[in-house]
Amino acid sequence: MTATADPGARRDVVRQSLSVGVATGAYGISFGALAVAAGLDTWQAMALSLLMFTGGSQFAFVGIIANGLHAAPAAIAASSMLGIRNGLYALELTHLLGVRGTRRVAAAHLTIDESTAVAVAQDDERTSRLGFWLTGLTVFALWNLSTFAGALVGGRVGDPRTYGLDAAACAAFTALLWPRLRDRDAVAIAVVGAVVAVLLSPTVPPGIPVVAAAAASLLAWRTPRREQA
Repeated sequence: MTATADPGARRDVVRQSLSVGVATGAYGISFGALAVAAGLDTWQAMALSLLMFTGGSQFAFVGIIANGLHAAPAAIAASSMLGIRNGLYALELTHLLGVRGTRRVAAAHLTIDESTAVAVAQDDERTSRLGFWLTGLTVFALWNLSTFAGALVGGRVGDPRTYGLDAAACAAFTALLWPRLRDRDAVAIAVVGAVVAVLLSPTVPPGIPVVAAAAASLLAWRTPRREQA
C-alpha cells in the first residue's frame, strides 16, 4: 500500500462512503417502526440503535419481543452468527486501522458490514482508513436519526420495503463490488459466494448464508490454480 492518497482517490472514497452510508442508514426507519410496533417506546428503540448498533441483531431482538420466547432460538442463533461475522471483520481491520485507546473502542463499535466493505475496497492505507471512519460514522448518524423518525411515525409509515429501502443497501454494495471484478478469478469467486448465499438463504437463519458464502469464497480464492501447459 502507498503512504499517500491522491485527491482523486479521496474524492472516490468519500463518494463511496456517503453513498453506502445513506443507503444503509435510511433503512433504520424500518427498525424504529417495528420496534414501536413490538411494544418498545421511542427511547428504548433509540437505546438499541445507539448502543447495539448492529441491524441484524436489533431486528432479531425485536422479533423475540414481538413473537414471544418461541422465536428466541432462531433469533439468538442469527445474532450469534452476526457477532462472529463482525469478529472476523475486526481481525481484518486491526492492522489496517492501527488504532489504540479510546479510538479502538470507537472502531469496534463502527465495525459493520458497510464500513468494512468500503475500507477493504480501497487501494491504499489512507483511503482505507478514511473509508472506514466516514462510512461508519455516516451509517451511525443516519441509522439513529432514521430509527428516531421510524419510532415517531410507527405503523403509519407502512412496510418500508414498499419504498425499496431494503434494496438500497444491497444496490450500494453491488456498486461497490462491481469495479473490483477485474479478472476471471475475481468473477468466479464472486459467483461462488453468490450461489452459496442464494442456496442457503431460504432454509437457514439470517447471518449464516453470509458467513458460509464468505467461507466458500475464501476457499475458492485459496485453492491452488493449475499451471497452464
